[in-house]
Amino acid sequence: MANTEKYVEEIIDQEDNFSKWYNQVILKAELADHAPVRGCMIIRPYGYAIWENIQQHLDQRFKETDVVNAYFPLLIPRSFLEREAEHIEGFAPEVAWVTRGGGEELEEPLAIRPTSETIVGHSYARWIQSYRDLPLLINQWNNVMRWEKRTALFLRTSEFLWQEGHTAHRTLDDAEERTRLMLEVYRAFAEEDAAIPVLAGRKSENEKFAGALRTYSIEALMGDGKALQAVTSHNLGNNFAKSFEIQYLDSDGQRKYCATTSWGMSTRMIGGLIMVHGDKAGLIMPPRLAPHQVVIVPIWRNDADKSKVSGLLERVEKMLKRKVRVKVDVSENTPGWKFNEWEMRGVPVRMEIGPRDVQNNSVVLVRRDTRAKEVVSVDALETRLPALLEEVQSALFQRALAFREQNMHSAETYAEFKEIIAEKRGFVRVKWAEDSAAELAIKEETKATLRVIPFDQPEGGVQGNCFYTGKPATCEAIFARSY
Repeated sequence: MANTEKYVEEIIDQEDNFSKWYNQVILKAELADHAPVRGCMIIRPYGYAIWENIQQHLDQRFKETDVVNAYFPLLIPRSFLEREAEHIEGFAPEVAWVTRGGGEELEEPLAIRPTSETIVGHSYARWIQSYRDLPLLINQWNNVMRWEKRTALFLRTSEFLWQEGHTAHRTLDDAEERTRLMLEVYRAFAEEDAAIPVLAGRKSENEKFAGALRTYSIEALMGDGKALQAVTSHNLGNNFAKSFEIQYLDSDGQRKYCATTSWGMSTRMIGGLIMVHGDKAGLIMPPRLAPHQVVIVPIWRNDADKSKVSGLLERVEKMLKRKVRVKVDVSENTPGWKFNEWEMRGVPVRMEIGPRDVQNNSVVLVRRDTRAKEVVSVDALETRLPALLEEVQSALFQRALAFREQNMHSAETYAEFKEIIAEKRGFVRVKWAEDSAAELAIKEETKATLRVIPFDQPEGGVQGNCFYTGKPATCEAIFARSY
């Protein structure tokens, strides 16, 4: 690995093969590895550190809306899944079953949870008695299993990590308010912490969660122009409450069914980070989620240099210890090799300290996103470095936003739509008369799906006809090819 040029050349250019670039970056940056079970993955420490930072930021945002954490079992009785017919029909192809335990055939097969609405519904029916018990706002951080046929690291694996929130409310309006609130929490996280611009809105009837009244999502545009559903938030109405008898005694003395919600975000977000921000040299991590915000690379040629540099290195590391996440690379690899390695791993800022820097009581800071260098006095470092990290964070968001705007198209006719989907990349905004059969026909012919009906609609309503059916349009919708 001493040859730094070869080190970078081993990553294919995004423009040549985006999918291959994506997989090479994951493996080379040691984010994850393939597991011996088909479709599963091993999340390596560097990748898991990103997930820990996602958890930390998102969990704090949840708790600011009064959500608390709990944990529900991995195994779910088959009878639970069957109690909500639309739900089990939607998940049946993906469910993995346990049929034997301790060498004996089980009386009832147990599903390895594909999601937890049913086990949560069973518990809520026992816990909720009165309107005074509402709202009940619970989240859990866990793993789920969905037996996927086509898999890709982080984006679609048979087992993945996520959080799933489940809430119960007195009224449908209360549930709708919570569903929309959590989508806004996710939007803020995506744009402010992950530096990923997103489109927020409602899913079509074809695309909504099995058993839901309404599903909302945020959609992001990846570097190859495909869409990624980053998050979903579901208003489940009374469907699961009726299936599991989740009732409460209201203040008027009447027993009523709760309205429930569920919402979740998974390790798929790490895939989104890679594809939105990465470049031909590898990852670029947004500072708020980066495992290491700064890597310090000391530079010396002999023992005398090393003695000089080590003193300043120790001083700087101690100064920054609790202010930023710092990694000091004192390995025996060459400085050039270290530069390439940490650039490939996407560390937002590299700090170089050599003999000349010691003499000038300064350091050199190099941004990962622009590779711009600046010399900073050690005395100014505590102030300048956090500010620089915020500049990188903001610049990554603005760059991703500009890319999305460059790849946001509109189509008035289906012929125009097909041409854009076939020859260009990105989102296509169209006038749409909500029609499930038409939506399926478009998907069959073009491989493009209706990603979201955005909240951002024309003032005064949509004027004109649907681009596909010619019927009066009821809204504007966003289509794209997707992951």
